[in-house]
Amino acid sequence: MPPDCGAPSSKRTKKITKHMSVNQQSLDPDSTTDVEVVTDTEEELIKECEEMWKEMEECQNKLSLIGTETLTDSNAQISLLIMQVKCLTAELSQWQKETPEIAPLNDDVLVTLGKEEFQKLQHDLEMVLSTIQSKNEKLKEDLKREQQWLDEQQQIMESLNVLHSELKNQVVTFSESRIFTELKTKLLNVKKYKKKLLITLGEFLEDHFPLPDGSVKKKKKSIQESTAQLITLHEILETLINRLFDVPHDPYVKISDSFWPPYIELLLRNGIALRHPEDPTQIRLEAFHQ
Repeated sequence: MPPDCGAPSSKRTKKITKHMSVNQQSLDPDSTTDVEVVTDTEEELIKECEEMWKEMEECQNKLSLIGTETLTDSNAQISLLIMQVKCLTAELSQWQKETPEIAPLNDDVLVTLGKEEFQKLQHDLEMVLSTIQSKNEKLKEDLKREQQWLDEQQQIMESLNVLHSELKNQVVTFSESRIFTELKTKLLNVKKYKKKLLITLGEFLEDHFPLPDGSVKKKKKSIQESTAQLITLHEILETLINRLFDVPHDPYVKISDSFWPPYIELLLRNGIALRHPEDPTQIRLEAFHQ
């Protein structure tokens, strides 16, 4: 509400009527017969203004009371929708009442409109050009990065090709017969080495572990009857070895009278032979190869 709306209505009305009477007198200064009529009209106008003012105050009070009421969410939404409908309806009726103004199709207007369209088109094209230039810059960066990656891959491929050529030149074709010959040669060498080890072991045992009477029992030689039943440590080890590899599921050997007890005790004490857990008269060779 404007600031002057709070002033008394009678004062405002009197000012208006006084202004009207002054204007009337200025227009017709000699007329005095209409003073009474003007006075009556002034009083009627004051009454009407005071009544209108009271009605406005009542409407304002009602609006203030309505504004202070608290509405629920649903009522508030309905009120807002109703107000929007009213606003849209008023706007529609206003547009329907108005008639579009048709610009005169003269040269100046056409030139102005053409300039505006061209300026708008130029602005749009500049925006498109800026966007395309930024995309081109990004594509250039991507192309540069992809080209660098391609160069690296080509260098790796060249290195691999060189390595492949070198390995291909170093490859030697092996035939089955050649492989079989090489394996056979290795097997013979292993057998020779085994035979050599057995001979060396026999000589060592014969020299350091002879029979009790000092003589060494050899095959195809006659010996005394007192030592006919004893065998050398070498023969005992051969018997245990053959039993271990020929019958791996039962490698135990029965201790006979031909086994000299000190040799048996020597093998057991040094962990070379093991006694049967249930039958102490049987021994076996320790499986060093497992």
